[in-house]
Amino acid sequence: MQLSIIILNYNVRYFLELCVLSVQNAIQNIDAEIIVIDNNSLDDSCAMMKKRFPNVKLIENKENSGFPKGNNIGVSQAKGEYICILNPDTVVAEDTFAKVLAFAKKQKDLGIVGVKLIDGTGNFLPECKRGTPTPFVAFTKIVGLYKIFPKTFGKYYAQHLSENETGKVEILVGAFMLMKREFYNEIGGFDENCFMYSDDIDLSYMALKKGKSNYYFHETSVIHYKGESTVKDGTYMKRFREAMNFFYKKHFRVSFLFSVFMEMGIVFFSFVKMFQGKPKPKFSPENYILVSGNQILKEKLEKQFNQAVELQKKQESFSKSTRTEIIFDQNHLDFKAIINDFEANKNKSFTFKILPESSNFLIGSNSSFDRGEIVKISNFLN
Repeated sequence: MQLSIIILNYNVRYFLELCVLSVQNAIQNIDAEIIVIDNNSLDDSCAMMKKRFPNVKLIENKENSGFPKGNNIGVSQAKGEYICILNPDTVVAEDTFAKVLAFAKKQKDLGIVGVKLIDGTGNFLPECKRGTPTPFVAFTKIVGLYKIFPKTFGKYYAQHLSENETGKVEILVGAFMLMKREFYNEIGGFDENCFMYSDDIDLSYMALKKGKSNYYFHETSVIHYKGESTVKDGTYMKRFREAMNFFYKKHFRVSFLFSVFMEMGIVFFSFVKMFQGKPKPKFSPENYILVSGNQILKEKLEKQFNQAVELQKKQESFSKSTRTEIIFDQNHLDFKAIINDFEANKNKSFTFKILPESSNFLIGSNSSFDRGEIVKISNFLN
């Protein structure tokens, strides 16, 4: 088998459904398998998987064992030559895996490959390519030097590469990590002593210590509804600090100066991330555009929103200029076309929702830090 996609889920049932649907479409011409590990979700994630995706391997954990252990359990059941660690709040294009695998096979020093990630508004997520967060690199981030002198102090976000350049980076994000299964096992997989938050940094760094190279691959874009899997609260802040402490103590010699920089970095990142997770005021669209060929769906949405919905059967330029929500009917469009439209129409006062194929809900996120929104369509019939 060529590829195993490992998806660890915890209480994000609707995002999981969209993710698995996109992955299924992306592996139609690849000898691949999907493995979903559920960390004892309290929603109906497992029931949904059994009903909608009965051929997908589902592992039901009896406890929330954390990101590292959950993924390690999934990889232990994998059969693919390559594995892809994939977050459940992602959406891949139909050619994502084909492109990444082709790239990976050409690299003689392959460690891990990551891809271009965009948020629910189509904007690039800079954390998908990073440098090792040493105390000094953390300091340049804290004081904003990376913004003023990106060529000199831009290591945190690997600014030696633009978002549209493929090349070597040090650290990749756990939302999408592709590597050989044999190599994953060689470096010990995710360290289960770290519950979450520095696990992807640690795995990336372990690859570097083995003399391998990690790559950022820009030729495919993956939506990452960043923030949907984790609530940014006091518990998050505590675990994030513990995670960074874990990484520093594991890989670096600790001195007094080092400890000062480390604590500054941890406090700063914890503070920023906690407040980034604060919800913004609810977005209320003034206009709706439905990209679909389904007139009945248009009428249902008009009843749902008590507002006119403009129907566009083709992907045309969207003429509305203010507070417009664009709804992509995935029964009508493929995921690659939808992702392309996200990027092409970013920063234009638009928000985006996706209606997954054969589903009765809309799903989307209005910023990098929103937890996302699910809109169930009343009395929906396909």
